[in-house]
Amino acid sequence: MEVLLSRVYIGARTRLRAAVAAALLAPLAACSAPSSPPASGDAKASDEGPVTVSVTPKGQRAPAGRPVSVTASGGSLTSVKVTDAEGRALRGRISADGAAWTSDRNAAPGTAYKVTAATRTRGGTAGTARASFATAEADKVNKVDWRPGAGTTVGVAQPISFVFDNPVKNRAAVEKRLKVSTSNGTEGSWGWMRDWSGKDRVDWRPRSCWKPGTRVTLNAELNGTDSGADGGWFVRDYTTNFTVGTRQVVEVDLDNHRLTLTRDGKAVRRIPVSGGTPGGDKRSWRGTTVLMAKEGTINMNSETVGLGDAYNKMVDYSMRLTWSGTYAHAAPWNAQYLGKANRSSGCIGMSDANAAWLYGQVRPGDPFEIKGRDTKGTVALPNGFGEWNLSWTEWRQKSALH
Repeated sequence: MEVLLSRVYIGARTRLRAAVAAALLAPLAACSAPSSPPASGDAKASDEGPVTVSVTPKGQRAPAGRPVSVTASGGSLTSVKVTDAEGRALRGRISADGAAWTSDRNAAPGTAYKVTAATRTRGGTAGTARASFATAEADKVNKVDWRPGAGTTVGVAQPISFVFDNPVKNRAAVEKRLKVSTSNGTEGSWGWMRDWSGKDRVDWRPRSCWKPGTRVTLNAELNGTDSGADGGWFVRDYTTNFTVGTRQVVEVDLDNHRLTLTRDGKAVRRIPVSGGTPGGDKRSWRGTTVLMAKEGTINMNSETVGLGDAYNKMVDYSMRLTWSGTYAHAAPWNAQYLGKANRSSGCIGMSDANAAWLYGQVRPGDPFEIKGRDTKGTVALPNGFGEWNLSWTEWRQKSALH
């Protein structure tokens, strides 16, 4: 009996020691997972499911100019939000299998981003993962000057025009970020050129002149786009919107020394004019020019346009047609030639009264269609807005995407 009790006691004591050991080992096993936070750019779902989220770019000086990528393993992404320090979001989309999200746009230089990803395990448990990264500052920045201004009403020949501070080598990448939308589905195309100033320029013109009343919006989503060698980065977006006004065309017949303003196809007024003097550099340009600006009273100096015999006049009602100095304006000193002969230095001159009237009628974007036998040729593409002197096929060939 004594032996039997001893065995029972020893067995119970052994089982007790095993139970205590198991209890001590259980929490030790639970604490054996890594306790350090995930590396920058990686995050783990807040639930205890096996969803792991990875974000690129990573770090605090990541290269800009690449899309943001968020991937999930062990489950799927249900939503992703990527915002900069000012709360602006990068749009993107999740793949059909829920494994990845990619931004529509590139990460911009010199920008800190926060990433919040909602996840779901294979078993259906929801979670949230967070990460952050920042991109390196741009070594060089490219800026833009554009026309027309926001909220303006323009003529039916007005193009959208961008002139860049620095060269643009990556023209296709830049052109893809320039989005034009219209109220009536107007067909058009971008075309690249070297501006009169010597800088790179891209214009958008419709296939044919705008329909009156068309509302136009340009969204140039350039932030984060690399111009290419020597061009630098774009670090902001640009937007403009405008409305197309009445269909007005200024027809200039240099052979008959007459200017006619037509509106909606009907002649409104005919004005006697004098164009450029035949036989030399003072001849006028022919073809379609576009009214660039109404500049009022300005000083015109022949030395600025390379003409030999000097003139230096204050000129009223000046309407700029080209960068090289072609205007329509008041020319009272040429009164004896108005309607009779071409005796100007290349501009379209008229009386004070007629110039004042025309100045009050036209708007930037109105086409001036100039014809005449003795001219110095068709106005060049970048000399103002000369794109209307190209066929539609010729113009589309100037796009970086065709």
